[in-house]
Amino acid sequence: MPNPTAAILIIGDEILSGRTREGNMYYLAGKLTAAGIDLKETRIVSDDRDAIVGAVQALSAAYDHVFTSGGIGPTHDDITADCVAAAFNDHIDVRDDAYALLKAHYDSRDQEFNEARQRMARIPDSATLIENPVSIAPGFSIQNVHVMAGVPSVFQAMVATVLPTLTGGAPLLSQSLRIERGEGDIAGPLAELAEAYPDLSIGSYPFTQNGAYGSNIVIRGTDGAMVDEAIVKLTALFSA
Repeated sequence: MPNPTAAILIIGDEILSGRTREGNMYYLAGKLTAAGIDLKETRIVSDDRDAIVGAVQALSAAYDHVFTSGGIGPTHDDITADCVAAAFNDHIDVRDDAYALLKAHYDSRDQEFNEARQRMARIPDSATLIENPVSIAPGFSIQNVHVMAGVPSVFQAMVATVLPTLTGGAPLLSQSLRIERGEGDIAGPLAELAEAYPDLSIGSYPFTQNGAYGSNIVIRGTDGAMVDEAIVKLTALFSA
């Protein structure tokens, strides 16, 4: 039975402008791999309503799970929650459960729970909250879309909340072999090995060092014995 599939939708002009370095996809990919959920696509869109709505609808239809990153804060350009609600034709407004969490948080710090902060309590009617132990403001899940903050520490905390609730498959295992030959020299035998093991992913990642060419060959799969067998055959092919 194939593993569940996933995509991540990264939202924000700051990513596309190069102002902010994106790291949430890298973190999520590692966690999903360990959970046996195959990350199949990463998409990045600007803070544009039509782009977000369209991407959410497309990814939700294509994959078992969609994770979003960014755009659920208190400022005017934080429009993700409203766009996700629109994608599913769901009503959104300040919700009592999210409001109570945030009000208690700011009251305990003697900070004003102003209109801007109340924006973070806007949650679609049919969504369930995602706990945020870092800064309280919740994310939410609606159908198969999990809406999370862009701040890495908060994103990671929300991933830790959501992942245990999802059904995974077999963790993806991998082994690698460094070959001190150029890809042009190894492409033929490597293609034959890949054909012999259609259930494995065999990738070649070239490098140059001290003027010489080489490649790191990575074999991935959910069957550990098959991965072991393939890496042994790969080693034998290029041991001479």
